[in-house]
Amino acid sequence: MTADFSFAPATGIGSLPGGDAREAARTATGSFEDFPFLPELPTRGPGADMIGRTAGMLVELYARVEPSGWRIGDRPGRDTKRARSWLGEDLDSLEEFTQEYEGQLKVQAVGPWTLAAALELRNGEVALSDPGACRDLAGSLAEGLRLHLEEVARRVPGAQIVLQLDEPSLIGVLRGHVRSASGYRTHRAVDRQVVEASLRDVVGVHAGGPVVVHSCAPDVPFALLRRAGAAAVSFDFSLLTERDDDVIGEAVEAGTRLFAGVVPGTDTALSDPAGSVMGVRTLWRRLGLHPALLAEAVTVTPSCGLAGASPDYARRALAHCVQAARSLADNPE
Repeated sequence: MTADFSFAPATGIGSLPGGDAREAARTATGSFEDFPFLPELPTRGPGADMIGRTAGMLVELYARVEPSGWRIGDRPGRDTKRARSWLGEDLDSLEEFTQEYEGQLKVQAVGPWTLAAALELRNGEVALSDPGACRDLAGSLAEGLRLHLEEVARRVPGAQIVLQLDEPSLIGVLRGHVRSASGYRTHRAVDRQVVEASLRDVVGVHAGGPVVVHSCAPDVPFALLRRAGAAAVSFDFSLLTERDDDVIGEAVEAGTRLFAGVVPGTDTALSDPAGSVMGVRTLWRRLGLHPALLAEAVTVTPSCGLAGASPDYARRALAHCVQAARSLADNPE
């Protein structure tokens, strides 16, 4: 999606606490009138976690839970069926609360490299250890996402669907920090061009729609994600350092939207909304960007998912994002 797509000012990351799909959908849609999201409820157990949920979307590849984690198998078992059942329940609830909705709607899935760093092959090593397995996994994910996006569009026909790819392990893949099954060594760093090409293929599955890449790890590779076709990059704002200034400035000037995670993801005392985005205003001044660009370039979010928060805090954090975005728009300087 080109940079002319106009994102709404605030949204959530994806995960919420608890196990009640209807209550989660009510929270996600009620908190953001113009940019709700499909909630994820990982505390329900295996299959609702981010890896299991996305593994359940794969086409012609299946995964099951082993003591060491999710492992690719030959056929869909109870773990795959459970993941698909929970996703169906979440979609049913979302559909209930988005009747006649017209506007942006975000859905999330794990990106190809975090999936490759987490899913084990039959020998117990992660797929990242085998370039052929990485290619097969990315292809299966792309097809699974295409079908998932079609299903969401069928259920919420008035929505402009935004796809978020969660890539918390991306920097570890690029730097060779992903540990082997033994834990005594790490897998070789994957070439940046290979990483970029695979991401571009998966991003491209959402033809005509914008893709956000989310990572709440340090040193998010903004330039690589932009080249791979991401319309927006979602990140934990507290992890930025001044050495990120140049790549962020280049991304903004190229039209990449920043999903700035400024609201803590676990229970804490929240500052006033203007205080939550003070760092964003400071960054803008440091970059020498025009204050009027702020509302056009920044979407306010929690710093990461809210699965570890209390239900009350999660609701307050999402409302706080909306208020902080309003403060940014009303007082950009």
